[in-house]
Amino acid sequence: MKKINTFIIIFAAITLLFSCSQQGGKNAESANYEVVPLPLEITSAEGAPFALTSATKIVFPEGNDKMQRNADFLAEFLEISTGTKPAVTSATSEKNAIILALGLQNPNAEAYEIVINENTITITGATEAAVFYGIQTLRKSIPANAKSVVFQPVTIKDEPRFSYRGMMLDVARHFQSVDFVKKYIDILALHNINRFHWHLTEDQGWRIEIKAYPKLTLIGSQRKQTVIGRNTGEFDGKPHGGFYTQEEIKDIVKYAEDRYITIIPEIDLPGHMLAALTAYPELGCTGGPYEVASTWGVFDDVLCAGNDSTFTFLEGVLAEVMELFPSKYIHIGGDESPKVRWEECPKCQARIKELGLRDKDGHQAEHYLQSYVTARIEKFLNDHGRSIIGWDEILEGELAPNATVMSWRGTGGGIKAAQMGHDVIMTPTDYCYFDYYQTQNTDDEPLGIGGYVPIEKVYSFEPAPDVLTAEQKAHILGPQANLWTEYIKTSDHVEYMTMPRIAALSEVQWTQPERKNYKQFLTRLPRLLNLYDKLGYNYATHVFDVQAKMTPNFETNSLDVELSTIDDAPVYYTLDGTKPSAASTPYDGKFSIKENTEMKAVAIREGGNTSKILSERINASKASYKPVTLLSKPDPNYTYGGAEMLVDGLFGSSTNYKTGKWIGFSGVDIVAVVDMLEPTEISTAEVRTCVVTGDWIFDASEITLESSNNDSIFTVVKSQKLIDANTGHWADIATHTLSFDPVTARYYKLTLKPTVMPAWHPGKGRKAYLFIDEITLN
Repeated sequence: MKKINTFIIIFAAITLLFSCSQQGGKNAESANYEVVPLPLEITSAEGAPFALTSATKIVFPEGNDKMQRNADFLAEFLEISTGTKPAVTSATSEKNAIILALGLQNPNAEAYEIVINENTITITGATEAAVFYGIQTLRKSIPANAKSVVFQPVTIKDEPRFSYRGMMLDVARHFQSVDFVKKYIDILALHNINRFHWHLTEDQGWRIEIKAYPKLTLIGSQRKQTVIGRNTGEFDGKPHGGFYTQEEIKDIVKYAEDRYITIIPEIDLPGHMLAALTAYPELGCTGGPYEVASTWGVFDDVLCAGNDSTFTFLEGVLAEVMELFPSKYIHIGGDESPKVRWEECPKCQARIKELGLRDKDGHQAEHYLQSYVTARIEKFLNDHGRSIIGWDEILEGELAPNATVMSWRGTGGGIKAAQMGHDVIMTPTDYCYFDYYQTQNTDDEPLGIGGYVPIEKVYSFEPAPDVLTAEQKAHILGPQANLWTEYIKTSDHVEYMTMPRIAALSEVQWTQPERKNYKQFLTRLPRLLNLYDKLGYNYATHVFDVQAKMTPNFETNSLDVELSTIDDAPVYYTLDGTKPSAASTPYDGKFSIKENTEMKAVAIREGGNTSKILSERINASKASYKPVTLLSKPDPNYTYGGAEMLVDGLFGSSTNYKTGKWIGFSGVDIVAVVDMLEPTEISTAEVRTCVVTGDWIFDASEITLESSNNDSIFTVVKSQKLIDANTGHWADIATHTLSFDPVTARYYKLTLKPTVMPAWHPGKGRKAYLFIDEITLN
């Protein structure tokens, strides 16, 4: 997590424009209006620049407390960036003034306009919030280390694409202090985010004081210890806990409101309630005893839906939540709520019978029982003028009439909800889960939950897919990113996982799609990172690493390699596994690899500052870089580079199946045919599968190799059945080698059959996912 500040300073120095003016002094630096997120319109004008001096005043409309607060914020921001803190006044001034004004005629309530000339900077907004976003743009335009700054004449017109721009923080798995929550809110404000989704309750801890139920925090806020690693069975032996008093929450809500951020609290129900059940065991189906969870995952014990006291409890909790949070929306979770206890609970079964619920449309009666819980809580909140948000599991059964769906398991749930006329917040794991790794090379990263969401992937997200009509797209309120904290203990780690991916998120949320361009975004990003440094933020620096694009070339039967950096820094590489240095081969364009190779590359910047070393091992075989055809269809979520991945010579380095090195199939045979281009003798075939049974990914159950000389009639060369004797979850890379007497043929067909999940697994009886990375023939 160590920053490479020098790299950023160097790059910022290259990209900044310098200008001189009599007012600003000889070494005044010009503001750069191409900030993050990128404004809608930036129109340069003629004339002398505006110079920020000690005599500059910030003018706000008299009698408007919000605008006075905006002015105070701007004065503080300017002091941080330049050392100059202008005076704040409501007295009219037409020279050397930054004027904050209302009255912009625009149907978008967050639209603003900035007009700069020699005498004034005028920020006019449709609302006070809009002026605040104009202030953020002005603030970010200033070089972070400028001693003197001038603003070239310009007109900036800007407004956000989405009205809902969210970011979530889970403080239930690992508690964060009040001071850090406020810092996190400041980070959101810097990126024009206006919704803070605060995940306050979990199996591992209850973090909000509820006066009617004091044991929620007395007992439920503390767990006796925390598992080490990924549910290893070993524990740290250290109690972990904490909660926010109602007075602290009121303070945080006000802090966010001052920055035009609405806090949406989440009380997750009816699952993820072990902490509450530990405090009040009578609310569960079994009556306990229960224990605040010390491990991660999904637990069978949930609130009893057949118990009337459950609803008394939930209404009592939510009544106090509504007193603390003025948000229109209350998030009630609804995700990952197993039905095991309800299936066996007499009270729940009696409730099902009373309501006349039954299995239908592929859902159990217990799913409709959860729909009943959701609808009953929604009515309670609606009666108090509030609306619910729920995770996309609330679509299973019957969707509550006025519910907003937060789509996390891909975009499919959100698309379905929008087509049904429901409002949607898009937060799919593959683009918006910031607890996922942000680099493929995880050896030097803090332990994470897995996954792979690099900043480029975040930037590529389109929250309103074209499969929706214009009317349906209007139901997409906006996108949100989520930061779950099972493996994120410290505030520094929270910042590291959030930034700079939140910068990419902010352009997805704010900027019109036709204005988005990832390469251009990368030229603007270092100026924002420089501001992060100024503010003392801890952020990831992977954008400065060497990036490699490695593509099989089926014409030359080789692997084409292209190396790049964000700032075109000199790159040096080796192909023999040795550590690269300035004495190594300088990269000057695409090159090709045909044999087994261990490539390493490094960027060396001014002053000898080096990037992390990029390392890739190429495992070439006779099948490598030969045409390959998939006769079965990969899962759309795990297709990545498609069939050519199977012959690119690149292995998956871990069981993180989301890095793009593994290709995944859902419950179907994998059938691939490799064209060797000419009759080729082989005596071994090797495949590797990625196994993560906790995610329903199993090893193959059978592997068959066939040969042909006409790509039509195939003969079996070798077949092998595989038996998985494990009786519990496991994760590993399984390597399978078929050895046989030499065979000569032009075409080789490899078939892998998926496993039917065993009785001990929650997916018992279903065909599992199957992931492979490479076909090796020798």
